[in-house]
Amino acid sequence: MKKIFLVLLAISSITAAQLIGPKISVQQLTHDFGNITQGEEVSHEFVISNSGDDSLKIKDVKASCGCTAAKPEKSVLLPGESTKLKVNFNSKNFKGIQKKYVYVKSNDKDKPEIRLNFTANVLLNENPQDRKDFARLLIETPTHNFGDLKEGKIVEWNVELKNVGNENLEIKDIKTTCGCTAAVIKGKNVKPGESTTLRIEFDSTGKRGKQERKVILKTNDPYKPEHEITLTANVLDRK
Repeated sequence: MKKIFLVLLAISSITAAQLIGPKISVQQLTHDFGNITQGEEVSHEFVISNSGDDSLKIKDVKASCGCTAAKPEKSVLLPGESTKLKVNFNSKNFKGIQKKYVYVKSNDKDKPEIRLNFTANVLLNENPQDRKDFARLLIETPTHNFGDLKEGKIVEWNVELKNVGNENLEIKDIKTTCGCTAAVIKGKNVKPGESTTLRIEFDSTGKRGKQERKVILKTNDPYKPEHEITLTANVLDRK
């Protein structure tokens, strides 16, 4: 009797071990799209498999905000079969690092719901022509001719710098070539619609003949971060 019981117990254990049921598995639970430009649409296909010994039924698929998941190619998988689940992400209204989820429900008793996830770093489109809010420098007179000067004379010229953009204009740096100096009179931060004055001084000491000098302004104007002002003069002998 004891032997019969042990045999039945062994058969029962083998039978139970064989009845695994449907088992959902995914080759890769996560996917990283890396850097993408705002407005770009990207997609990825997750591969879902049935590693059990009974039919796996995919009951429902839901995606978090900003992404969509199409129905899998197959909703019923026989043991050993696989299917693809395509997920789309539209980055139009997002910026920075994003993490999104897709939830898949099935008849796997141990894992009735699994979570797929993907990440992306959404970069802003920095093309200034596509932007509405930015600082914009306007130099109405970017060139000036001092005319004929006797050697040793120092001359001065004031030029208006106007912010025609929608954000504060910041004059970050001013560089000049040899023989002239430049300084902002009213301040280096200019509000939208307002102006400031740049005073430029040219020293003709030690110069002869036709001269050309440059003043370079560096600003936060994304359309044109560097602006040039050109100065010319004809330096004559003192006699």
